[in-house]
Amino acid sequence: MNKRKDIIIIGGGAAGFFAAINIAEQHPELSVAILERGKQGLQKVKVSGGGRCNVTHAEFMPSELVKNYPRGEKELLGPFHTFMTGDTIEWFEKRGVELKIEEDGRMFPVSNSSQTIIDCFLYEAKKHNVEMLYNHSVQSIDIRGGDFLIKTSQDTLRCKQLVVATGSNPKVWSLLKDLGHTIIPPVPSLFTFDIKDKRIKNIPGVVAKDVEIKVVGTDLISEGPLLVTHVGMSAPAILKLSAFGAVELAKLNYQFDIEVNFIKQEIESCKATLKDLKQELSKKQVVNYTQFDLPKRLWRQLVLASNINESTRWADVNKVQIEALSSQLTRAVFKVTGKSTFKEEFVTAGGVDLKEINFKTFESKIIPNLFFAGEVINVDAVTGGFNFQNAWTGAYIVAKSITK
Repeated sequence: MNKRKDIIIIGGGAAGFFAAINIAEQHPELSVAILERGKQGLQKVKVSGGGRCNVTHAEFMPSELVKNYPRGEKELLGPFHTFMTGDTIEWFEKRGVELKIEEDGRMFPVSNSSQTIIDCFLYEAKKHNVEMLYNHSVQSIDIRGGDFLIKTSQDTLRCKQLVVATGSNPKVWSLLKDLGHTIIPPVPSLFTFDIKDKRIKNIPGVVAKDVEIKVVGTDLISEGPLLVTHVGMSAPAILKLSAFGAVELAKLNYQFDIEVNFIKQEIESCKATLKDLKQELSKKQVVNYTQFDLPKRLWRQLVLASNINESTRWADVNKVQIEALSSQLTRAVFKVTGKSTFKEEFVTAGGVDLKEINFKTFESKIIPNLFFAGEVINVDAVTGGFNFQNAWTGAYIVAKSITK
């Protein structure tokens, strides 16, 4: 005989637990179960933010918050008016988890440990009688007599209302496609750029605080800090490009050129400054006198790349070298040869087509009583806690809508 639950949630991650807890809290009379394919849930929460869990971002205006979503900007504006950052902070604080804001706006538990968030979810789920069924990999989803019939690797369960909160899961996307949903093919969204270039080869760890980067031949452009890594470039300036350019960069097979303006100045303005320095620092060696607030090691590499050698003094810099250095500072071109996953936080663009979801309820427009939360839908964000905020918002609205 099929086991019956009022509500089943597929996916024991952040969105799944958040939805389950909110449903069970508001409607203790309903039976709620989470199906998780692994032997434990919340694994992405565990590794997020370097093990500290970047819960959300200190952006309190919905119109500003949505700008961090390459896919979902328009659709999330309404939902964020219902539940957003301030509500997230309050939700966790009411359950004994205090959050703190870091300089860059990211928000973490005061404990600096993702285990705090995991413990909170497990405690709340138990307290509200949410049944957690681990090692239940979903094999099929059928609709019979107004019920969902879910066959897992261990059992068959029935429910009236179903929430899919699996994140990027090709197998579940395939099952949703069989039910009639359109799935936008997934491509990686948050990734770093692989670059082999002698200018950056020996300076991993160097950070340029504020640069502008363009992907040559496209309209993609971003600003922010840039980190030189052992394999290329990372940090917000790169990650923003990878998120907003996810589909376009996949089409280019991750082989493209970027143009970096290290000082965010026009080339003519840069030339004028260098000419002034030629007068002011005439007897000094160019490599030793870092300008434009750049890291010393980066300045040195850009100077050497401009055919200015170690011993050259400012007075001896010629017109061609000034042109070359201006170009290195304001429009340095680097060849990207591939991508690397950003930390353990694998994020994809793709999923259930947004046109097939009612964003007042996060219910399917195609199948009544089927709801979505988190990255299973075609929403993704830049790094900084925004993907989790989408999960909390969607899951909360699902919980509010599901039992009406």
